[in-house]
Amino acid sequence: MLTDLPNVLTLSRIVAIPIVVGFAAWGTPQTDALACFLFILAGITDYFDGKLARSRHQLSDFGRMFDSIADKLLVGACLMVLAGFVRLPYQSLWPAIIILCREILVSGMREYLAERRASLPVTRLAKWKTGFQMTAIGFLLAGDGTSALLGIGWLPVALIGAVLLWIAGVLTIITGWDYLSKGLQHVDL
Repeated sequence: MLTDLPNVLTLSRIVAIPIVVGFAAWGTPQTDALACFLFILAGITDYFDGKLARSRHQLSDFGRMFDSIADKLLVGACLMVLAGFVRLPYQSLWPAIIILCREILVSGMREYLAERRASLPVTRLAKWKTGFQMTAIGFLLAGDGTSALLGIGWLPVALIGAVLLWIAGVLTIITGWDYLSKGLQHVDL
């Protein structure tokens, strides 16, 4: 089970977290580029682990649980290192906080609903939110130093990342409200 390729990919995302955070914290254009590259690789494993699990008939409780945990740990750790090293420009600390709060809220709601044999299926808008969020974090990890390192210093990488994070923040509020309202239908008040 743990040696099935989908689970190995999920675990590799968790293993990558301290490496991505370490490179981002180091804060040179070279280490920022490495942090961004590893983050992109981790995002790719998120796409393939589920696809492989389904195609190889290797779905498991471990994979279902840790896939979501790995995603939240990766996003949370990256947002915290970006915030901690003041690399969230244009007031984009706010959408980062909103994203982290929504992830905790939805995770808690899903756990509660699982005990009641109910679920919150992922919506198309939530997938868009994840796409904007992951792309934003990639740009923010890369930063303007990486664009200069690659000879495209004219590209405002940090600004693009901040704008994308704000879009993700708005989508986070919308999808969070949607999940909350659907989840509360299963709660005895």
